[in-house]
Amino acid sequence: MKRYFNTLRIFWSASISAEMEYRVNFAMAAFSSVMTLGGTLMMLFLFYRTGYEMGGWPWRDALAVVGVFTFLEGMQATFMAPNRTRVTEHVREGTLDFVLLKPINSQFWLSVRTVSLWGVPNIILGLAIVGFALTTRETPPTLAGLASGLLALGLAVLMLYSLGYLLSTISIWYIKLYNITMAMQALVETGRYPITAYPGAYQAFFTFVLPVAFMTTVPARLMTGRGGTEWLLGAVIVAGLLLALSIGFWRFALRYYTSASS
Repeated sequence: MKRYFNTLRIFWSASISAEMEYRVNFAMAAFSSVMTLGGTLMMLFLFYRTGYEMGGWPWRDALAVVGVFTFLEGMQATFMAPNRTRVTEHVREGTLDFVLLKPINSQFWLSVRTVSLWGVPNIILGLAIVGFALTTRETPPTLAGLASGLLALGLAVLMLYSLGYLLSTISIWYIKLYNITMAMQALVETGRYPITAYPGAYQAFFTFVLPVAFMTTVPARLMTGRGGTEWLLGAVIVAGLLLALSIGFWRFALRYYTSASS
């Protein structure tokens, strides 16, 4: 375990040093994050200014969902997306051979090799929105609710990673994943607002088929005291299944990897 932590430290130190050479990019990313979040909040305000509640969610509770979604966007841009694109590059260029020969778990190496600071503003903004939503509610969150909500948020990050790595694994057979990735991102965008605001069929799809509800709505539901422990248990099960599926599918896919020299 110590070897893995040391490897992670080396990887991220090198990535951050490289990113800091382009500080203007970080400033532009922060500006873009603020503008995008401003547009989302404006859209939410337009719904709520007339007294309408999305799926029965009050303004501040729906705001917590937006904050959770923004946080996950930041996590994806910082830790997941940069590594996901590298998997495809390794397969296309044949450099995956060298990764598989290293004395370390290949999925770990490919999942944490690089980190991008461009998503950090969204992480900060997302947590700030969640904090504001919770502290300004008429009924403050309980300690148990906050703890279960934060645990569900951590599980949501795990779900997002697992789904992304499943897509990356397909590159063993099919290199051009851009369209699939964009379609996946468009579907995940539905989690920007409470899932209960959608028609019943959509709610079922985004809960049991593509678990967007467990990634955004459930953490906010638990933090605001709108859900019981069954939602947390469901998040644990979904996250565990997706992680196991991503690991199993990667090992299965490697059987079909022919390497650059064969």
